Amino acid sequence: MRSRIALRLTVGAMLCAPVLSPGLASADATADFTQGDPELESIGSIAFGPDGVLFVGDSRAGQIVALATDGEPGSGALDLEGIDQKIAGLLGTTPEDVRIHDLAVHPETHTAYLSVSRGQGDDETPLLLRVHPGGAIDELSLTEARFSKVILPGLPDPAAQHRGRSLRELAITDIAYLAGKVYVAGLSNEEFASKLRVVPFPFGGVDSGTSVEIYHGSHGAWETRSPIRTFVPYEVASDMHILAAYTCTPLVTFPVDAISTGAKIQGTTVAELGNRNRPLDMVVYQKNGRDFLLMANSSRGVMKIDPNGIEKAEAIDAPVDDKAGLGYERIAHLDGVHQLDRLDDEHALVLMEQNGSIDLKTIPLP
Repeated sequence: MRSRIALRLTVGAMLCAPVLSPGLASADATADFTQGDPELESIGSIAFGPDGVLFVGDSRAGQIVALATDGEPGSGALDLEGIDQKIAGLLGTTPEDVRIHDLAVHPETHTAYLSVSRGQGDDETPLLLRVHPGGAIDELSLTEARFSKVILPGLPDPAAQHRGRSLRELAITDIAYLAGKVYVAGLSNEEFASKLRVVPFPFGGVDSGTSVEIYHGSHGAWETRSPIRTFVPYEVASDMHILAAYTCTPLVTFPVDAISTGAKIQGTTVAELGNRNRPLDMVVYQKNGRDFLLMANSSRGVMKIDPNGIEKAEAIDAPVDDKAGLGYERIAHLDGVHQLDRLDDEHALVLMEQNGSIDLKTIPLP
């Protein structure tokens, strides 16, 4: 899901200003890291933090792993046609045996990191792959990684299911780094299952998280069991918020100051963007001096949303037929985007399915 580093929006400050040391991650951020195998059981959301540290969500093990990354800034295009086929060739398997879960661009080296699994079920192997500027692909070995990790409490039982899907797989749905803390969205084993957790970094203790409740206009109900699918930190009226998207597709804000251990908070639903849809990934950027949100979806394409004046948006707290609140522009030529991340101030990197294969493409931010 992208280089989720936020300081204070201005969007440019949020996504571009963090100072990253060259080469290995700095001693300040990685002083307590150990060397060895972090023993990932699964892999999903990934996001960069300070000094090139990559945060990795492992729902099966119920852990967030912080990995030190290295490398020098490169040059050359990242575009690769049929990247799923190239990954399968690298791993000695078929594209049908490979799943690409997430994409994050290293803010300094512009290397693209992919969270990937090979195989299914008990035979699934979690992997981290890199696409270097110029197009070379390699696997990031985890056997001698420099890492730190934290175990999240109160996660769904591995055997628990809903509509045939493991709830444990939704224990970690998205990750972002903001001002010395890692924000984690997902499900817990509590009655109010939807959670936002805040983990100080460098890792220390971890709390039970904040239960989050939203009004879902398309369903005409308050909901506590549907997880946030993707989110970004965003400044609303001078205060930092989590701007979160849910399945079917409410867009909701949560003030960061309200997120505290054991609390139960209600978000403000500022848009209903259409039912029968799952948000996949989103980024915030600036163009012509204005903020925009670019969101990829499972069935409604890529949406360009204008969040300016979001603090004045009327909260949705009554049933709606399909859409309401903040509007959007559908970017038709980006149909098929699964994941995206900002590459620089003017471009994004996307994983885009076309003609039965998945391509890695650089696109101008619309």
